[in-house]
Amino acid sequence: MTESAIIRHEPCPHCGSRDNLGRYDDGHGYCFGCGAYEAGEGEEAEKTGASKSLHRGSYAPLLKRCLSEETLRKFDYRLDPPFHYATYYDVKGRPVAQKRRSADKKFVWVGDSKKAVLFGQQCWKGGGRKVVVTEGELDAMSMSQVQGNKWPVVSVKDGAGSAARSIRENIEWISSFDEVVLMFDNDEPGRDAAQICAELLPPGKASIATLPLKDANEMLVARRGHELISAMWQAKPYRPDGIVEGTELWDRLQVADPVTEAEYPFFHLNANLRGLRRGELVTFCAGTGVGKSTVCRETAFSLIQSGEQVGYIALEESVKRTATALMSLHLNRPLHLDPMAPGDPEFKGAFEATVGSGRIAFYDHWGSVDSETLLSKIRFMAVGLGCRWVFLDHISIMVSGIDSTDSERILLDRAMTHLASLAREVNIGLIVVCHLSKSKEKGKSFEEGARPTLGDLRGTAGISQLSDSVVAFARDQQDPDDRVVQVFILKSRFTGFTGPSGELVWNGKTGRLQDEEGTRFTSDDDDGGGDENLGSEDGSEAGSEF
Repeated sequence: MTESAIIRHEPCPHCGSRDNLGRYDDGHGYCFGCGAYEAGEGEEAEKTGASKSLHRGSYAPLLKRCLSEETLRKFDYRLDPPFHYATYYDVKGRPVAQKRRSADKKFVWVGDSKKAVLFGQQCWKGGGRKVVVTEGELDAMSMSQVQGNKWPVVSVKDGAGSAARSIRENIEWISSFDEVVLMFDNDEPGRDAAQICAELLPPGKASIATLPLKDANEMLVARRGHELISAMWQAKPYRPDGIVEGTELWDRLQVADPVTEAEYPFFHLNANLRGLRRGELVTFCAGTGVGKSTVCRETAFSLIQSGEQVGYIALEESVKRTATALMSLHLNRPLHLDPMAPGDPEFKGAFEATVGSGRIAFYDHWGSVDSETLLSKIRFMAVGLGCRWVFLDHISIMVSGIDSTDSERILLDRAMTHLASLAREVNIGLIVVCHLSKSKEKGKSFEEGARPTLGDLRGTAGISQLSDSVVAFARDQQDPDDRVVQVFILKSRFTGFTGPSGELVWNGKTGRLQDEEGTRFTSDDDDGGGDENLGSEDGSEAGSEF
């Protein structure tokens, strides 16, 4: 169906009015006084059944709203106290419905509202430089009146709640204008509706006007019409959240981002990854018992020593076990194998230097490890406690407690997406431990020293895709004489480096994993404790990990 617009006003032969009959560019006519309809050329004569159901009322100034009779007549807005009747037209310019407004702002539709286009659309031809879209009929007439009723202004049919539907139903007509200024109410529903409607329009079409008062009619009543016009001209072109033009980046670019914000305790990782940076997600992976958790603790301990604030979530061990391990690193003495009396000054000193330093927080997770809870705990560590670095050991347990029909792959994908987003949102460095799949390399398992690849990460490719860096560790943990952990960088988004990245050496005397260049230990170097008992707090997993 083609649209039509009024081209002139004529006398009405049906009621005798001087100029109430509007003649449209397709030839049809409609009397705004008596409601008579005249078919256009080639159009089958049509009885005025639809218009007969509409209220005729009268045109008069709407003084409380500061709207003139001319404006009401222009938009076919009729008065019959205590009701107002806003007349709506179809795409052919025929009146098909009215919205009746009572004094208590209750609205009732009369006629066929489904055929109705935007309020006021019949007054304007499609196309042109600019059209203003408001949230209500009174606002549309107010905006039109301050411009002398010369420039296109329309309103959606049922306020903010229907705005998107009204725009979709009339998208062709609206999009025919070069610019669409959305001038909705200055409240939360209005602002939200403007955002949604702007996204429906072709890119570059929508602008959003901001009003100092609630709506356009309130501006008119306050005698601030000039500000209303300014708001239209100053409407900002809509741009989705997160889109930034290059011209806006100058101030940001003058502040250099740090290459390194903190360091690993391992020389080659620092050299090849250029240390740690906040906002990044680093994944550590290895076979069972190879040393992932030990590397995490060494890194956390190093950060604490550097004065950094750390959050630590170890889902496979108790808080006491993690705390004891960190104190052991300070003492160079595995406390779970070689305990110290709590009253020993060195024991107290180790506590104050690590766990009791005020620079580390733990999550005592027993009872709940679901992903939503963990995300909230990480957020609190970052925002509430000022932690700049958070360790999560490990991600598979994060999703294991979720009651869901989704596969582990989907759950891990979702968890990694949330973790990566959270790291950037609260600006923390997030170090995550990931287990490997059970695949083997040439008949050798990861626990026998097979070298991991990105494809071996357990559960999902999302872990490798969303991680900024992925570091793998390999060791034959079945060989009691092999104390060397080989380090491989599988991904580094920051430096681009991939490949071997040094070796870490286990010292059974000190319980430390360090990259002492050229130093290798054999079983003869032990003090008798060996690492065969270093698997767990009670020795139940002896030999499973450093």
